[in-house]
Amino acid sequence: MPTKESRKETIRRFKEQKPDVGIYAVRCTVTGRVWVGATNNLQATQNRCWFTLRNGLSVDSSLQEEWNLHGEPAFQYEILDCFEKDLHPQEVDELLKKHRSDWAAKFGAQPLR
Repeated sequence: MPTKESRKETIRRFKEQKPDVGIYAVRCTVTGRVWVGATNNLQATQNRCWFTLRNGLSVDSSLQEEWNLHGEPAFQYEILDCFEKDLHPQEVDELLKKHRSDWAAKFGAQPLR
């Protein structure tokens, strides 16, 4: 069993970790449709996206319609681009916008908000 100090150190290191920033896609394997989004936290975004879709709360009506029609097993979450963690916040915003547009164009996809 870990000591109290090692547990505190592990928690401190976890809190200091920066989330992965990048571009992701949600793909319907049945229809081949793709939606592309940009986020400051790739891992949390998948959880949020699936939660909103399961509960019928997605802000993207076309994605929600596909989800309702084909169900969760027909969808994949893919990380397309991951950026360096030590970029300036303004650089991150510009990169996210540009790369999301580039990936959306490449797939003929709809950009997610």
